[in-house]
Amino acid sequence: MAAARPSSLVSRSVTTLAIAVALGAALVGCSTGGTPTASPSDSASTTSTPVDTGTTTPRPTSTSTATPIDGQCDTGKLTGTIGKGGGGAAGSVEVTLVLTNNGTAKCSLQGWPGVSFVGDGNGTQLGAPAQFDRSTPHPTVVLQPGGSAQAPLKIGNAQNYDAADCKPKPADGFRVYPPGSTESLFVKDANVTACTSDTIVLLTVGALVGS
Repeated sequence: MAAARPSSLVSRSVTTLAIAVALGAALVGCSTGGTPTASPSDSASTTSTPVDTGTTTPRPTSTSTATPIDGQCDTGKLTGTIGKGGGGAAGSVEVTLVLTNNGTAKCSLQGWPGVSFVGDGNGTQLGAPAQFDRSTPHPTVVLQPGGSAQAPLKIGNAQNYDAADCKPKPADGFRVYPPGSTESLFVKDANVTACTSDTIVLLTVGALVGS
């Protein structure tokens, strides 16, 4: 029969075992570091701020003012006509582009309308859009119901250019973008001829003023 161990020996063994367990736990804690690391699921759930690339939505050809003004006229409630103008210089004629408010409330326009020839019976743009005559006054024009604003429109003579360069073509009229609008309206004028070449600019338009 084996002899019983002294109680002092058993106590020392228990103490030694407790120390070993404590040291093992300390070593595990050191190996993982004091700062917790994010799990893959934590990283995937983090949202980032989109990068601004500086790009903007392109506006249609022949638009003018980029930002609508307060009380901007709704293009759908405007109609356009061509009226008599101031005559024109050599090789061109000047007419008046008139925009009329057909809505039931007053609205405003400010700046230069975008203008281009259109044809082919389907609104196809013909040639280059109008240049802006920025020397003209450009106040904010308030249009009461039935009221109108007008802008001088100079039309160059396509016959002043070599036909091979101009590539002339009869137009149906004009596509007009009111200032600040991305929607256009059609203004009929069957008595104009466009240069379909983009390198020749026949149109020059001034800012809208009150009628």
